[in-house]
Amino acid sequence: MCLFVLFQSDSCMATFQAIGKLKPGFQGAQMNFIDEGGLFLLSNNSLFGLSFTTTDKDVTLFLLAIVHLSTKRIVWSANRASPVENFDKFVFDDTGNAVLRTGGSVIWSTSTANKGVSAMELQDSGNLVLLGSADRIVWQSFDHPANSLLSNQNFSEGMKLVSNPSASNLTYYLEIKSGDMLLYANYRNPQPYWSIRRDNRRIIDKVGGDVSVASLNGNSWRFYDKSKALLWQFIFSDNADTNSTWVASLGDDGFITFYNLQSGSSNGNSPTRIPADSCSRPEPCNSYEICYNSNRCQCPSVLDSKDKCGPGIGFSCNESQGSVELVNAGNGLSYFALGLVPPSSKGNLDGCKSSCLANCSCLAMFHEEKSQNCFHFETVGSLQGSNNGSDFVSYIKVSRNGGHGRDSGGDRGNKKKVLLVVAILLVTTLITVGLLYVGIRCYQKQNGVLVDSPKEAEEDNFLENISGMPIRFSHQDLQIATNNFTTKLGQGGFGSVYEGVLPDGTRLAVKQLEGIGQGKKEFRAEVSSIGSIHHLHLMNSHFYLSSFKSTSEHSTSLGPLDLNSCADFSAVRLSGPR
Repeated sequence: MCLFVLFQSDSCMATFQAIGKLKPGFQGAQMNFIDEGGLFLLSNNSLFGLSFTTTDKDVTLFLLAIVHLSTKRIVWSANRASPVENFDKFVFDDTGNAVLRTGGSVIWSTSTANKGVSAMELQDSGNLVLLGSADRIVWQSFDHPANSLLSNQNFSEGMKLVSNPSASNLTYYLEIKSGDMLLYANYRNPQPYWSIRRDNRRIIDKVGGDVSVASLNGNSWRFYDKSKALLWQFIFSDNADTNSTWVASLGDDGFITFYNLQSGSSNGNSPTRIPADSCSRPEPCNSYEICYNSNRCQCPSVLDSKDKCGPGIGFSCNESQGSVELVNAGNGLSYFALGLVPPSSKGNLDGCKSSCLANCSCLAMFHEEKSQNCFHFETVGSLQGSNNGSDFVSYIKVSRNGGHGRDSGGDRGNKKKVLLVVAILLVTTLITVGLLYVGIRCYQKQNGVLVDSPKEAEEDNFLENISGMPIRFSHQDLQIATNNFTTKLGQGGFGSVYEGVLPDGTRLAVKQLEGIGQGKKEFRAEVSSIGSIHHLHLMNSHFYLSSFKSTSEHSTSLGPLDLNSCADFSAVRLSGPR
């Protein structure tokens, strides 16, 4: 049985918060500290806490993080790239090593096993330390920053401050390199976009010297050389309170911003940002778009703005040399990395263009006429626009076949417009032809001049081959002659007989066939019988209807029979009294 939850063996899980320090043998998961909001170690004055903290994107996943308690701001985390679940364990084992496990895998470790670690302490400065004998620091979180720096935290050469990924999955990082402190866009080949040495807001305390370490002190960021001599200061706030705790945070937008943790609200945040100009960042706009100081983004005229303002090529080495070309990106353009990277070569403009075309990795090039410097870039962020012009001439590599450049063989946007016009004309033509066809058919139907279908042609052949068949009438003619079948003369086989008069005075007897159970077969039998009638009152019979329709209600497995023609009549001329 475990009697002391903070001094337990690995078989026991901690369930109570510790203040100040933890001894080896501690282990716990987020589910053990639900009531404490995930907090399991507090600094002595409860300014900071070591906690299992939910991620922004998924509340079921957790970071092992140091949190400023009054502002809830995360100032350090161990596992930003690999959040854990609520049952995954943080272990400070008996060897003095601190590890975070998920399943059977270790995703983070201090790598301090068997180095004499005797305690873990969270200090009121926000620094998590592993202590050896005589409180010697064996490991500290201040040496392994995430995306934030706290007051009095030394940032030295060899360290990196890395942002969370942006919406385009780009990260930014800060490092001290070659005696300068620089911000980089973490492309395949990183590109710098800010340098403390080139920032005119810095205060020079000592001419010359190389930066070796930087630290936030009061309201300034101070830069020292290897001998700890102060070289420069960067004042980021008018609040000169030396007791204030500030945090410098590198955001996923590429800005470094400064927050006063003592203020407890955003009112204490500094308006100062690094870099000062929004368009000096790598991607204030989409790649290849031009950023203007009014935060306006515009696609260069040589690119197809309807195609996400892209050049139509991916990684240039996947394209054959003959399928790409360089087009002028426009006047007055610059690029954030110019002045921070060495030139790719020196020479005139034609030589710069030729070397870019010959280099499959080169996607954009800038040439400065005065210095003859030529710059190649294999990844292109946002371009910078200026109303004051630029010393550089800029060219972008585009797909020759895709026609993204207006100087190329064809404009892709124009091709799309042509295709759209052709499609509209084609659809309009088809609709017009269809309407004309329907109109002609309706006209023919109303005027009895419809062209026979194959089915109707068969009926015509049948009727023409019956001996003695009278002349045909249309249904409309018989409707007029019989006054719409008003006067019924009698009832016969398969139908009724109606009286009618033709326009020339000729009287007719019109038989309307009805109730034909076998449809077309019985109709043909009835019509054939009419052709062979010999009756004393049916002399000179030479009229009949040219179209017909079965009105049978005889039901089959397919439903009521319908021959789908116009009417089902036979007509004979009356030559004597009834």
